[in-house]
Amino acid sequence: MPTMKDVARRAGVSVATVSRVINETRYVNEELRLKVVEAMGDLSYHPNVLARSLRLGVSHTIGLVVPDNSNPFFAEIARAAETVGFENGYSVILCNSDKNVDRETTYVRVLIAKQVDGIIFIATGSDIGNLLELTKQAIPVVVADRDIPQTLADVVLVNNEQGGYDAARYLLDLGHRSIAAIATPLVPSASADRLRGYRRALNEAGTPVREEWVAYGPDSYLGGETAMAQLLQAEQRPTAVFAYNDVMAIGAYRAIKRSGLRIPQDISIVGFDDIALASAVIPALTTVAQPIAAVATQAMHLLMTRIRSSRTDRPGQRIVLDTNLVIRESCAALRP
Repeated sequence: MPTMKDVARRAGVSVATVSRVINETRYVNEELRLKVVEAMGDLSYHPNVLARSLRLGVSHTIGLVVPDNSNPFFAEIARAAETVGFENGYSVILCNSDKNVDRETTYVRVLIAKQVDGIIFIATGSDIGNLLELTKQAIPVVVADRDIPQTLADVVLVNNEQGGYDAARYLLDLGHRSIAAIATPLVPSASADRLRGYRRALNEAGTPVREEWVAYGPDSYLGGETAMAQLLQAEQRPTAVFAYNDVMAIGAYRAIKRSGLRIPQDISIVGFDDIALASAVIPALTTVAQPIAAVATQAMHLLMTRIRSSRTDRPGQRIVLDTNLVIRESCAALRP
């Protein structure tokens, strides 16, 4: 393997000059810098990035921990975060916890060992142990899509309660009064907030919230299908459903169609997130849109500000973005 001495000999400069070009520690005139760069290319010399990171105390890498990279919502978050990182000179390491706290813990330890400059953290559940470990290690952290105390980290999320309210209010305006909900216990804050908005809208309309019309399942296509199948077994079948997210809503489509019912003629359905697949299914899914790219972008900019700041006592920020209802084809007015 070629060394810095080989590069220096090839370029006709000192080893110190090669080091300055690689590490950008001191000014080197353009003529010498180009000679060094050309010599590195001729010899296929690649600097030891890890060693350089240890010397400078920066790695230009950011960790991104997500609970399920097969979920299009988190895939879109990852893509937006990677784009912002790339534009700002950071590589993003994606860690999929697969909704497993032990796996999440392992990835947190790996990112600490790799000395990443910061982490965007989307927890699997409500346990904050891994977040506390990161703050203990003084690693800058921004939490996305989860509501946690501001004292622990910067937070970027959407107004989940208002989104749930808007979904239920829309179904009420269409004349529905038998409105069910599909939720998940795996994401307590987001799920509870969306249900709170759903209940608020029904209460304001004087419509009783029937607990048998709130079905829970895993945050997945199968979870949505299973929860919908449960709702269809109720003594009184609901005429409309608000699903925790688009993935579960699309799973509910399957249960509805298997039962011989039609969307929206027999049952109207509203999702949450507005993933790309929401407009591709038939009928196209009415949903509460999260500004997914904005969530990732805000989180990345907050994190980079933390990384570049010499202050360790900066107060935590909590950014809450608005949602908006995207009306498509999965809802219809209640027939008399």
